[in-house]
Amino acid sequence: MTQRSATTPYSTGMLSNGAPRERDRLESIQGSVDAVTTGILDRLGIQPSWNCLELGAGAGSIAHWLAARCPDGRVVAVDLDTRHLDADRATNLEVQRADITREGYAPGTFDLVHARYVFCHLPNRDEMITRAASWLSPGGWLIVEEPYDLPAAHSPFPLVQRILAAYQHTYREAGADMSWARSLPSLLARNVLDEVSYSGNLGCLGGREKDRWAPLIDRAAPALLASGLITDTDLTEFGRLLRDPEVIDIPQMTISAWGRRPLVARSH
Repeated sequence: MTQRSATTPYSTGMLSNGAPRERDRLESIQGSVDAVTTGILDRLGIQPSWNCLELGAGAGSIAHWLAARCPDGRVVAVDLDTRHLDADRATNLEVQRADITREGYAPGTFDLVHARYVFCHLPNRDEMITRAASWLSPGGWLIVEEPYDLPAAHSPFPLVQRILAAYQHTYREAGADMSWARSLPSLLARNVLDEVSYSGNLGCLGGREKDRWAPLIDRAAPALLASGLITDTDLTEFGRLLRDPEVIDIPQMTISAWGRRPLVARSH
């Protein structure tokens, strides 16, 4: 029997970079979360000389931002599939095609390690926090940002309840844990990081031009239909629903958590 890789959902199926509309999904996430991510980085005092590691770099918006902010350092952008990354955007940007669950970096290599919407899809997500923390140089920061699903049944719109229930079910079937983000602050502290803090960013479904969920549902549509939990009619009606200015919902939040490796090593 062929052993299933920890990153199989990213190389095949609804999460793979080669799937139709994946670029739309990645750009929707960037539009929703980038300002929060860069705001955190700015507050942490990012320096021009930092060496940075971007895990699961996706379409590369944060990797490119880091490369511009760290002209005297370097940025390593890693993904299973790098087709959406532009390595020519900066001379200090290194694009690396690799499986982050199998890739090893020397301990103490990076001033910053950042991962967004990656670990929740991996079965060894707690272990990945430990490994990522070990790659930090003294004084370096680990920042992890992950989605936290709100209960589908609590939506004020019955159709949205069904769509979100199917969406959440499909991600669970693919091995994702969309409630794991709540454990992030504790995990960072258990891995001997200091100055642990966190924040939350609410998602928006509906609200017309504010909506960031139409591309996510469009991208997942084949898998949602295959689940048998919704129909083509549901998806068509959902598209109409999103055009109603009175339809505004909060389906999910992004939890961002960060911690710093002590300048002087300490024991647990």
